[in-house]
Amino acid sequence: MNFRALCLNTIGLSSLLSGMGTAFLSSSAWAENATSQSRNNALLFSSKASDLKKEETVPATTKQEDLIVTASRNNRMYVSSGGDLGALGNKKGLDVPFNIRSYNSSLILNQQAQTLGEVLLNDPTVRTTTGYGNYAQLFQIRGFTLYGDDVAIDGLYGVTPRQLVSPQLYDSVQVLNGASAFLNGAAPGGSAIGGNINLVPKRATSTDITRVTGDYTSNGQGGGAVDISRRFGQDRAYGFRFNAAGMNGRTAIKGERRDDIAIAGAFDWHNEDTRIDMNMNYQKQQVFGGRSSIIVSSLGTDMPVPKTTSPSKNWGQKWAYTDLSYLFGTLNIEHDFGDHITLYGKFGAQSGQEIGNYATTTLKNSYTGDGSVGAMATAYNVLNKSTQAGVRAHFKTGFIKHEINAGGSAIWEESYAAYAMSLVGQAGNIYNPIQFTPNETYASGNMKNPGRVSMNKLYSLFFSDTMNFWDDRISLTGGFRYQNILSNSYAYGTGKLQSQYESGVISPVVGLVVHPIKHFAVYFNRIQGLSAGTTVGASYVNAGQTFAPYQSTQYEVGAKYDIGRFSASVSFYQTAMPYGMVESYGNTGLLIYTQDGKQRNRGMELTFNGKIWRGLRFNGGLTLIDAKQIRSSGGSYDGKTVIGVPDYTINGNLEYDIPFVKGLTFVGRVVSTGKQQFNNANTAHLPAWSRFDLGARYTFLVRNKPLTARIEIDNVGNQRYWDSVYQSNLIMGVPQTFKFSITADL
Repeated sequence: MNFRALCLNTIGLSSLLSGMGTAFLSSSAWAENATSQSRNNALLFSSKASDLKKEETVPATTKQEDLIVTASRNNRMYVSSGGDLGALGNKKGLDVPFNIRSYNSSLILNQQAQTLGEVLLNDPTVRTTTGYGNYAQLFQIRGFTLYGDDVAIDGLYGVTPRQLVSPQLYDSVQVLNGASAFLNGAAPGGSAIGGNINLVPKRATSTDITRVTGDYTSNGQGGGAVDISRRFGQDRAYGFRFNAAGMNGRTAIKGERRDDIAIAGAFDWHNEDTRIDMNMNYQKQQVFGGRSSIIVSSLGTDMPVPKTTSPSKNWGQKWAYTDLSYLFGTLNIEHDFGDHITLYGKFGAQSGQEIGNYATTTLKNSYTGDGSVGAMATAYNVLNKSTQAGVRAHFKTGFIKHEINAGGSAIWEESYAAYAMSLVGQAGNIYNPIQFTPNETYASGNMKNPGRVSMNKLYSLFFSDTMNFWDDRISLTGGFRYQNILSNSYAYGTGKLQSQYESGVISPVVGLVVHPIKHFAVYFNRIQGLSAGTTVGASYVNAGQTFAPYQSTQYEVGAKYDIGRFSASVSFYQTAMPYGMVESYGNTGLLIYTQDGKQRNRGMELTFNGKIWRGLRFNGGLTLIDAKQIRSSGGSYDGKTVIGVPDYTINGNLEYDIPFVKGLTFVGRVVSTGKQQFNNANTAHLPAWSRFDLGARYTFLVRNKPLTARIEIDNVGNQRYWDSVYQSNLIMGVPQTFKFSITADL
C-alpha cells in the first residue's frame, strides 16, 4: 500500500535541522521498511514547495523550507505464505495443499542474522543442531533431520554450501513442511523427509538501492555489508545486484573465533515474453578454536544427562579449525509462448573446498564430565552440477481448468576426500578442559590432493495435473515423479571402486484444496519422501549389500487463512519412515544390518504471521510432535520416543512501533523447546528450555538520508541449557550475545 506524503512545513525548520542534523521519520510503521530489500520499498525525499498538497501562509521575513517525506511499500510482511514448490512452480500458500512460508531479507537485515540457523529461529517448526565433530548446521523439521547438503537454491539441490550458509546474500528463506520427493526430487544427501529449505538469491529490484551496513557482535566481532541494486536500459530491462558481507573476530564463546566473507553478483534481463537471470556467489567461512558437539559414548539406560556448563564454556581445543570455501551460482531462463504455455530451464553448479582439524570430545562419565578427546584432520572437495527443465501449460476441458506441469531434473555429484586421525584419544573433561598437541598417526588418502570417494547421479521425470472446479474454489492435484539413483563409492587413497548401486522408484502425490470462503482454505495431501538405500559396512554378515531406495509416506490435513497483512495456518500430519537397524544373525553371534526399522512421527503445527493491529506485528507459533519407534531391534524400544525430538516447540517474535517516538521499534523473541529423550530407552531426557531475546531499532534522517540503528541481546538471561541431542551429539545453547548495527541508505 502507498502512504500519504508527510509535509513538514514549520517556521524555522531549516535552522532546527541544521542544528540537529536529523529529522525523525513520520511513521515507524513504514520506517522499518527503509531497510527492506523487497521491491517498491523505497524512501523518496523531496524539498520542492510545489509538491505540497496544502499551502500554509508564513511571515515574509521568515525563510521557509519544506521537507516532504513519502514512502511506498507493498503488503509484504517479514513472513509470507507461499514460495517455490519445485515441479509446481511459485505458488501462493493459500492455493496449494502444502504448508510453505517465506522469510524475507528485511527480517534477515533487521534481526542481524549471521547464519541460516539464526534466520530459522523465527520458525516454530524448525530446530537447528550441529553435525558430528564439526560446526555444520543441520535442521530438524517435523522430527526429521535436513542436512546442509540438501538445502536448495532456486529449487536446485547440490548448489548450496554444505556446512554453513551466509544469509545476507538471499532475498528470502523458504521453509516447506513435509515430504517433497515429488516436488523437488530425492535430496542427494538422503534427508528432506520432514521438510525442505530453499534459498532465493537477491536480484535487482524496481527501485535502486545503495545500502551500507556496519555491525558488531560480542565479544569482539566486527563486520559490515554493502548492497547495491540498479536497473537500466530501455524499459529498465537489465538489472544488476551486488552484495558483499563479512565479519571476523572473537565470538561470545570463550576462545572461539569466526571469520567469514560472502560476495554475490546477480544479473537479469527481461521483456514481455522472456526472463533470464544469473547469479554468481563466493563464500568463505572459518572457525578457529570452536566449541563442537559432545559425543555421548553410550545411549543406554545408565547414561544420565550431564549437568550444564557455563553458556560460554569451551571444551574444544585451541588448534581445532575449519576452513570452508565455495564458489557457486545458478542460471534461470523462462519463455512464454502466448498466454498458456511457459518453458523454463535452470542450471546450477558448486565447487567447494573444505579442510579442517577437528577435536571431538566423547563423554564417558556424565557425573564427572570425564571423557576422551580425539583429533581428526580432513580434506573434502565437492564438484556438483544440477539442472531442471520443464513446461507449464494452462487450458480448459469443459468447466475444468487444468495446469499441467511436466519436466525433468538431474544432479551430478563428485566428492574427493582424505583424512588423518589419532587412533588413541587423549584424556579430557567438559568441565575442566585439558589442552594437548594433536598426534594424528593414521592417514588415508592425500590431504593435499584428495582422491575421489563417491560419485552420485540422480535423474528424474515428473508430471502433474492441477484441476480447478467451481470458480476455482476446489483444486485437485495429482502427479508422480520417476526417480533414478546411481551411486558409486571408492576406497580412500586408492580410488578403487568399492560398491555400485542403481535403482529407480516412482513417487506419487495427491492434494486437495477447498476454498469455502474468500481468504480461507482447507487442504489435504498424501506425498512421499525418498532416500537412497544404505550400503552395508564390513562389520556385518551382509557386508556390501545395497538396499533399494526407501520411501516415507506422509498424510496431512490442514486449514489456512490469509488476508495479506495477516495469515494463520494449522496442520495435522503423520509421517512413517523405515530406517536401518542392527539385529542378531541367528545363533551365530554375528550381526546383520537391515532396513526393517520404522519411525512414525505425528504432530500439529500452528503458525501466525503479520500485523495484529497498527504498529504491532507478530510471527511465530506452536508445534506438537509425537515421534515413536514403531519397529526397533528385537522390539526393545518399540513405542519409545525417538532420541532428540522435542515434544513441543514454540517461537514468538513481537515488534511494536512506539507511537510517541517516531521511528523507534521495540522487538522481543521467545524460543522454547520441550524435553528431548536422551537415550532409546527413554530413561533420561534433556529438560525443556526457553530463551528470550530483546532488541530495538531506530530509523532517522541525516541530511535527508535514512539511517537505521539496531541493538539486540540474544539469550538475555544468559540461560544455560542443552540445546539439542542430535543422534549421539549433545549441543550446548548459545551464551548471551550482544549485536549492534547501523545501516545507511544512500
